[in-house]
Parts: sequence; C-alpha cells; structure tokens
Amino acid sequence: MKLSTLIIAALAVISTAPVANAASSLNLANYAVSATYSLDVLSGTSGGISGLEASAVTYAQDRGSLFFVGDEGTGVIEISLTGQTLGYMNFDWSNTGSTKHDTEGLTYLGNGTLVVGEERLYDAYRFNYSAGGTASLANNSVSISNANVGNSGMEGISYDARNGGSFVTIKQEAPEDILGGTLTFGANGSGVATMSQLFDPSILGLSTLSDVQTLSSVTSLSGTSGMDNLLLLSLGSKMLVEVNRQGQLISSFDLSSVVPHNAIEGVTIDENGTIYLVAEQEQEQDGSVALEDARSKLIILSSNITAVPEANSLGMLLAGLGLMRFVMRRRIK
Repeated sequence: MKLSTLIIAALAVISTAPVANAASSLNLANYAVSATYSLDVLSGTSGGISGLEASAVTYAQDRGSLFFVGDEGTGVIEISLTGQTLGYMNFDWSNTGSTKHDTEGLTYLGNGTLVVGEERLYDAYRFNYSAGGTASLANNSVSISNANVGNSGMEGISYDARNGGSFVTIKQEAPEDILGGTLTFGANGSGVATMSQLFDPSILGLSTLSDVQTLSSVTSLSGTSGMDNLLLLSLGSKMLVEVNRQGQLISSFDLSSVVPHNAIEGVTIDENGTIYLVAEQEQEQDGSVALEDARSKLIILSSNITAVPEANSLGMLLAGLGLMRFVMRRRIK
C-alpha cells in the first residue's frame, strides 16, 4: 500500500472518531469564583450618578465586553471582562411615562443594540449604543404588563437569538413570574408584547427573582436540550440556579459567601460558559468596609472542569496516530 493511502486511512480513523458528548447542562456544582473586580461610579451629563447600584449585566460577544446598568437609571456603562470602564451612554426618559427610571434588566441583541427594562412599568426599551451619546428610550419601546406593577416588577430580561429571536423576562415577587415570547418595539406606544408564562416559579422555592439569562449561546450546550435552559438569580435566597423551561431544577450555586456585604442582582454568560455577576454596593453602606471596597462589584464564576475525549474516542485517536507512526518507520527503513 502506498504511503499516501495509509496516511489517508489513518486520518480517516482520526476524523471519524466520535467527540465527547456535549453537556446537557452547565452543572453549576462545577463552578467557583475565579475573580472579583470593583466597578467605577460615573456621572451622566445631567449630573446623575450611575454604577453605584449595579442591577443588571449583559455580555456582548461581538465586542468582547460587558454592559451594565444601575438602578439609578441614568445610563448604561460598557466595561471590559475585568471591569475596566470602556464607555458610557446616557438615558433620556422623556415621554416614557417613567418617573422612577428603575432600570433592573438588560440584554444584548448584537451589533451594538441593547434592550433595557424598567421595573415599575414593566416596559422594555431598545436602543443602539453610542459611547458619549444619549438614548431616547421612548423611540423604541414596548409595554409587557400594560400596568404599573411597582417596586416588585421586572427584574431581568434576556434575549435568545434562535428562531428569529425571543425574550425571557422575570418579575421579582408578589407574585414571582417568568414569561417567554416575542417583543416588537415601536414609538409612541406602538410596541407589541406576545409573552406567556413559562412555568410558575414559586415551585422553585426562591424567595425572590433578581435576573434571568438564556443559555442558547453557550458552545458546550450546542445541539443539546441544555440550550433551552435558563439561569435564574435570586437575591433573597442568595442562589443561582439552572432550570429548564418546565421549571425543573438542574443545578445550583450558593452565593451566600460571595461578596457577602453586596447585593448580587445581575447575571450573564459568555459563549465559553463563564458567568458574570454584578453586585450593588448598597448593603456596604453600614461602614463595615472601606469606601474603596464599597463599590459595585463584577464577580466571575468559572467552571473547574475541563472536557476530555471519551475513552472510545481517545482509543481511536491513538490507534490512528499509531498507524501513522508505523507507516513512517517502515518508510524510513
């Protein structure tokens, strides 16, 4: 047999060896805190403070950065994956009907487009990010509840890019709720929400809901049912849980010892499965820590499990390499 034929045969063995099965969940039990960073406090053009009470965060894959908002509602801040400030954009709330400007939800759609949620009105606003600019939120908005739900309203929103795009939102309490569906944004109240309850979140036993994150963009979950799973954050229970869309608990992570003086209110994830949390500094105003440490925090959770080939796959790979080595030795002789 010719050398080239044998090499092709060996490569065929390698290329057809099955790869390790894709994970069907994140398995939060495999995660640990890998880093914590303090976030800057910024002043918008109107003199308002932003970033003191970080309440929501989202990952922008095409920019390699994060965006977060504070519940002061003055604007959105772009930061690096290690918490350095990259830019800031102001919010103009004119004609939105909002008086508290309580921004508690944030998600990234791609190409510089974000959606921010206002808790008390249960409204969402789409805008294009421009560092140093101002987003006129009323130009692209949608009301999800068509009612003023007060200070126990929308705490999180997350985008799922599959099948033309959809959203998941959560309501904090009284009662807790989780909705899924589509949002169409428009000016002057013309936006349309087609959302319905995914499941009754009270079955999870979480005292509050603080944020939600879809997992459809995580590479390790590609092609599995895990793409449909969700991360739910609970400030009241100090827990991060992974659930499916029927409300079944898949895995969990105890947050009670993570920056214990802070209130962790936002969660997002990148394509590699790294989880990013933001915590407001409000609970550190008791003087128990130095002012420098009383800033909002970015907390990174990383998986400590590295995927390896399955035994059968590894055996076939080694067999292919052994065949190539045998061929080369024969060739040298």
